[in-house]
This record gives sequence, structure tokens and C-alpha cells, in this order.
Amino acid sequence: MPDPFSDDVSSDMGRLVAEPVAGDNALAMSVGELAFKLKRMVEGEFGHVRLRGEISGWKRVASGHCYMSLKDDQAVIDGVIWKGNASSLAFVPQDGIEVIATGKLTTYPGRSKYQIVIERMELAGAGALMALLEKLKAKLSGEGLFDRARKQPLPFMPRVIGVVTSGTGAVIRDILHRLEDRCPTHVIVWPVKVQGEGSAAEIAAAVGGFDAIVPGGPVPRPDLVIVARGGGSVEDLWSFNEEVVVRAVAACTIPIISAVGHETDTTLCDFAADLRAPTPTAAAEIAVPVLADLRLTIDSHRNRTERCARRHVERGRERVDALARLLPKRDQLLGPQRQRADDFGQRLDRGLERRLTMARGSLDRSGAALRPATLDRKLEAKRAQLDATWRLVQSLNPDTILERGYARVTVRPGGETLASAKSAQAAGALTLHFRDGVVEVVTDAGLERPAAKTYAAPKAKPAPDAAARQPTLL
Repeated sequence: MPDPFSDDVSSDMGRLVAEPVAGDNALAMSVGELAFKLKRMVEGEFGHVRLRGEISGWKRVASGHCYMSLKDDQAVIDGVIWKGNASSLAFVPQDGIEVIATGKLTTYPGRSKYQIVIERMELAGAGALMALLEKLKAKLSGEGLFDRARKQPLPFMPRVIGVVTSGTGAVIRDILHRLEDRCPTHVIVWPVKVQGEGSAAEIAAAVGGFDAIVPGGPVPRPDLVIVARGGGSVEDLWSFNEEVVVRAVAACTIPIISAVGHETDTTLCDFAADLRAPTPTAAAEIAVPVLADLRLTIDSHRNRTERCARRHVERGRERVDALARLLPKRDQLLGPQRQRADDFGQRLDRGLERRLTMARGSLDRSGAALRPATLDRKLEAKRAQLDATWRLVQSLNPDTILERGYARVTVRPGGETLASAKSAQAAGALTLHFRDGVVEVVTDAGLERPAAKTYAAPKAKPAPDAAARQPTLL
């Protein structure tokens, strides 16, 4: 064996430049060539494999592809699910869940790693399924989706009921028959797939569709929704454990009854609903009361009301009769009043007679006082008083003194009587009133104003003598 620390340049370990070696016919290959040879070899040898392992590092990237690792207590292998296969998974993978992955092995030359391209992935038995269920239940419960405070009360008698179930199964027939027997109600059925690929999305869409109906629109908005399915295995009922269904049920503003499976079957939809029914038929019984029982109850209440009303009237009549027996007789009540009325009547007659007698005496006295002599004296006194008043009026008449040679001076126009020479001099145009007529004169102030030249005497009082009405200068 050659010494690796030898100074012999002919040593193989010490050569600086690669040279052919005698007996070695292997050609040098590139790293890429080796990687792709390994890829073809692995894919040819392991074209179809089924691996059982626990999911670790699960993630879905923006492109839609999913990456993870499958591990057990001895080894770890990377796995990838392309976007097309990832959308058809029957459950949402989570870390810690044991699965069986079906696909083919390949290598990733960029990292010199081998991996499995998963085409189908299933839970590894009921235990893994229940583990996934418990993890999802704990997650949603931690968000408060199952809290009792979120539960809504069911309407006593819903006018419209929406049913989310298969349109061709026995469940919808059982629900309709039970509702018809108990209390006929308007039912709207939203048919969906209740198991298999895409069923969870249809169920969630149906619940959200009922909740989106606007009140008063062409389609009546349900007062109650029933989500129902017949019995089956855990795998058959798994759509009602999907997160999208649970969230849709919890977010619905319409009260929901979950009736999935039989009495022993439990799904996460039951926890999110406002009420769980053991069977679809029981859900119909819970949804509406028995119409016959309601009518019987109403009749019973009506009969009780009538009996109470009659009894109240009878007891009132008995009390009135008892009180009537205690009251005094009519004559006893009205006797004193009648006597008082008779007494007042007699007193009224006597009073009228006395009043008439007094009035007649007063009339006689007044008549005796109306003698002719007395009346003549009173008349003469009133006549003398009237004459004195007239003489006073005549003495106060300003035109009376005109008979004694006086004149009354008034301003023209207007007719205001003047009492001083100063006011007469300032007036300009004057009228002198005498016993037998008037004379119009003009003062010095009147000659200076043109208005005095155009004055015309009123036509209503013509002068008796034209010569007397000629203006005179004072």
C-alpha cells in the first residue's frame, strides 16, 4: 500500500493531475450525471410505495403545493403533495397525525435528497382519525366556537324551516313526514352531498346560503335550520367534522339543530350547533310543537277563562244581592224627602199669597199718589227748568250780540273766530259777520300776498246784498 506521506511523485495519492491508471477503465462523471442516474434508478425501483408515518412540519405554500416530513422512531423522509392532489385530500393534515401516504419515490438533485411524491394520503386507522378529531376539537373549542353563551334559543313555532341534507335519501322524507304529522310547516330543502369529496364545502355553502337570505325577499328566510344526515361510520360522517362546516354552523345567525347520525354518533357540528338532536326524526319533533296538543291547550285555556268569567259574575251577583238585603226600603229612604217637599209646597203657596198682597198694597199707594194737581205741578217745574236752560243757551250764542250792533270777525278761509287785533292784522283776508249779513275785507298783510286777490267766497252762503260783500280796506 503506498504511503500517503511519501515524497514519491509517482504515488497515486500524491498526484496533482489526474492521469489514466493501468487497469482502471472507469470514466469520471459529473455530479449532475450521478444525481440524475440516482433519480432514474430510484424512480424505476420505487415507482409505487405506501409509507406509514407521522406528519411533521406540515405547510402549504402560496403556490398551493404542500410540504412535510413523514417519520417514525427510526427514520425521516421528506414528502411533497402537488397542488392538484392537495385539493382532493379528504381531511386537513396536521402535525402529529399518523397517516399512510401512497406515491412514488424520487430525488431532488438540487439538494441530493430523496423524497416521496404523495398522490393519496389517508389516516392510519381509527386511532389516527380520532387523534385528528380531538386536535381539531381542542383548537375550535379554544376559539370559543362551542361556548354555551353563543347558543341561540329555538323559535317556539317556526314559520319556515330550512333543511340541509341529501335530496334523495331517507332523511329528508322522515323529516317531512314527521313535520306533517306534528305541525305542517313551510320547508325549504337545500340538497347537498353528505359524504365524499367536496361534501364539506357544499354543506358549509348551504348553511351560509340560508343565512344570506334577506327577509322579505322572493325566497322566505328560514326561522330555523336543520343540518341532518343518517347514520354511518366515522369516515362516513367525517364531512361534519371538517373545520369549514363547523365554522359555518357557528357563524350562522339562524338557530341550527344538528341531527347527524344516530344517538351514539357525535360530530363537531353537534358542538357548534345551537341544539343537538339524536336523530333527524327527533330534530323534526324538536323543531315544532304538536298542533293537536296546541289546540287542546287553547281549548282548555278558553274553557278555564269562561268558567272564571262566569264564576266572577256569579260572585258579583251574590255580593249585590247580599248588599241589597242590607239596604233600607225605598219608602224609608224617600219618606223624609217627600215630607220636606210637601212642607216646602205649602210654604210656597203661603209665600206667594203674601207677596201678592204686598204688591197690591204698594200699587194702591202709588196710584193714590198720581193725582192731577200733583202731576201739573211737576210738569210746570220741568217746563220752567227747560226755559231757563234755553235762555242760557241763547245767551251763550256768539251771534246773539250781533242784534246790538256788534260784529264777529273770522279768518278766511276756515271760519275761525278772531279775538285780537294782532291776529286779525296778520290774517290778511277776513270776514265780518253782522246781524243782517257778512262783509269781506282785506288787511294790509292781505294786499301783499297774491293769494288774497284770487279768493272766492263760498257758494253755499251767498251774500244777501252784493254791495255789502265788496272788499273793504282797513
